[in-house]
Amino acid sequence: MTSAAAIPAPLHLPAGGSLRGTVRVPGDKSISHRALLFGAIAEGETRIEGLLPAEDPLSTADCLRAMGVEVSPIEAGQPVLVQGVGLDGLQEPGDVLECGNSGTTMRLMLGLLAGRCGRHFVLSGDRSLRGRPMRRVGEPLAGMGAQIHGRKGGNFAPLAVLGQPLRGTTIYTPVASAQVKSAILLAALTAEGPTTVIEPAQSRDHSERMLRAFGAHLVVGGSAANDVTVTPGPALRGQSVVVPGDISSAAFWLVAAAITPGAELTVENVGLNPSRTGILEVLQQMGAAIEVRHARDVAGEPVGDLHVCHGPLQAFDIGGDLIPRLVDEIPVLAVAACFAEGVSRIRDAEELRVKETDRLAVMARQLGAMGARLEEFADGLAITGPTVLRGTAVDSETDHRVAMSLAVASLVAEGATSLARPEAAAVSYPGFWDDLARLRA
Repeated sequence: MTSAAAIPAPLHLPAGGSLRGTVRVPGDKSISHRALLFGAIAEGETRIEGLLPAEDPLSTADCLRAMGVEVSPIEAGQPVLVQGVGLDGLQEPGDVLECGNSGTTMRLMLGLLAGRCGRHFVLSGDRSLRGRPMRRVGEPLAGMGAQIHGRKGGNFAPLAVLGQPLRGTTIYTPVASAQVKSAILLAALTAEGPTTVIEPAQSRDHSERMLRAFGAHLVVGGSAANDVTVTPGPALRGQSVVVPGDISSAAFWLVAAAITPGAELTVENVGLNPSRTGILEVLQQMGAAIEVRHARDVAGEPVGDLHVCHGPLQAFDIGGDLIPRLVDEIPVLAVAACFAEGVSRIRDAEELRVKETDRLAVMARQLGAMGARLEEFADGLAITGPTVLRGTAVDSETDHRVAMSLAVASLVAEGATSLARPEAAAVSYPGFWDDLARLRA
């Protein structure tokens, strides 16, 4: 039984003040995962600079170590070295592969392990992860010959993978999901014949960019706008990878500066991959005073500094193909909507119901407690602004993006806010609370 003393106290977030200065957010979480995974199955050493030293990438690294891959300690400010074992060098682990709270780890591992012939793997995670759907990855992999078993017909972890010979095929994914696509591409590297993935809309393309850099034979847009084909054969070669700042983490500061009177921030070294910049398009649609400075290219990924100031905002209306390009930023966009003139609408975002939490329900519940005027739908939210939010007791409900979004809301609420379970932020941004205190000072 957990003692009361072991439960962290709620975080007191005072009202008032502004934000000024410069901040550099942690490395991109999506790119960090992929650098570790691709480095593990490459030949030779991969050196990763700027890797996100947070809980989710640590889970990926721990799983790889359990299968015989040497990964150096992951510490802030230090390069990470991965000694690759080649496409078929992963060993059968002696225990369950623990994925923690990381859906990316579990879903990409399914693709990585499905073709490791004759080897048996079991993947599990924390309570939240064991309740998140995995059949969306398991079913397309089964079409390639994979054997994946788990609770509720293979939809929930723990999941058992028995490595099999895989066959290349054409797969139409029902949702635009970079995790689903990436799992299939990983499986395709050792399949018999080429594999083509066709999405209903383009999801983030970090896997395609990085696999090409590692030497995979990969073609994008061969027969359809959103298709990717991998032809197996070439060995992957270890690379030097520089991870840019995560735009999903930068989004909290962009919205915070846009809604906080007197605020002016510069977020440095942010990844500006076009498959991830939907947040910038929406903020510009809202009239936010945001500017890209010092645009440049780093290791195949576009990067820049983002300068943003407070100013009046207009309501937004988002849905369709834009959603996969900003799906992780929707919680903090819901906060921005509370301070925009008019009714903001979020549509086609049912994917948020199967994240770390049901983010549509959680944000509706927590912002509602602060006085937001909103309506929840099966696939989104309608939020009427501007609204004066009031400081009150709120809860991250263990979701890192919810924790940081509520912190942003607290900056302009009337009265202090008490945030339960603020430690959830460490999943993607371990230094968030320190950065917030520094920028407010």
